[in-house]
Amino acid sequence: MDIIVLNHDATEKDVENIVQKLEKWGLNAHISQGTERTIIGVIGDTSKVSEDEENAIRVTQGVENVLRILKPYKLASREFRKENTVITVRDQIVGGRKIPVMAGPCAVENASVLLDNAEKVKASGASFLRGGAFKPRTSPYSFQGLGEEGLQYLAEAREKTGLPIITELMDIRDLDIIMQYTDIIQIGARNMQNFRLLLEVGAVDKPVLLKRGLSSTIKEWLMSAEYIMSRGNQNVMLCERGIRTFETATRNTLDLSAVPLLKELSHLPVVVDPSHGVGKWNLVGPMAKAALAAGADALIIEVHPNPAEAMSDGEQSLKPDHFDTLMKELKPIAHIMRREM
Repeated sequence: MDIIVLNHDATEKDVENIVQKLEKWGLNAHISQGTERTIIGVIGDTSKVSEDEENAIRVTQGVENVLRILKPYKLASREFRKENTVITVRDQIVGGRKIPVMAGPCAVENASVLLDNAEKVKASGASFLRGGAFKPRTSPYSFQGLGEEGLQYLAEAREKTGLPIITELMDIRDLDIIMQYTDIIQIGARNMQNFRLLLEVGAVDKPVLLKRGLSSTIKEWLMSAEYIMSRGNQNVMLCERGIRTFETATRNTLDLSAVPLLKELSHLPVVVDPSHGVGKWNLVGPMAKAALAAGADALIIEVHPNPAEAMSDGEQSLKPDHFDTLMKELKPIAHIMRREM
């Protein structure tokens, strides 16, 4: 018993009665209001629900049907929610007709460079400003980010440009401070299976961009989304950023087949990060275009005014003029996909 489908005329009292029964059995409920039906997702170990208990739900007032979801990820599955999830972030939408682009430097380096970058990507049509205040680096001697100072610069850039901001959370201890500044919490590839971290962001009221792990399967990725959603936060975006394969010509192998597959398996918005997917600036544009053709709901692209002097990922960062050209080239592709930029 994973999904309880209610009649179209079910009352609030009927819903409350069902929720009370579930809680009595040690289960929780997530209520999803669809366009035609209200669905209650049963959260917890439903394998312990007896046949008699399940039948008791079936005959409860307001219940149309009780279903089992075969996939281990229930809340993230297309079976649970037929309609695509649409996430509103300030005045921007992810998962709707418009395809937003999240753009900016890999790392926040200083206030002036960030603001200049923010103004330029906005002028080119970006909807969000990205930038890392805390940076996960392979070497402990590499630039690790500015911390709260970097968050303050992001907030200043948002105030001046109106662009909502997205930045990465690496450590549970930084959650409170990041919550004060960011509009979207990014969970990076290295933390995709940091389950304690996922549970913590699942308990807050802030959209989460969940990047695919370095060598993670689609199922593992969706199960990580389930961790977040199981705590109540349903505003999760799945970000394909390339996986590690035997190929060394590019930084990662950007798995664009994951985009249409995810659209079949899940209702969550799918974001593509071509910058990390290829690691070479001249390949970012072609893969961004391919991502739109594959059905991506959003893009996240690294842009830096002087990539040669960037403190992180300069090789894969577009210059502002290249980004501007790309944004113009993406519009007709979005139109063909019956979307808009």
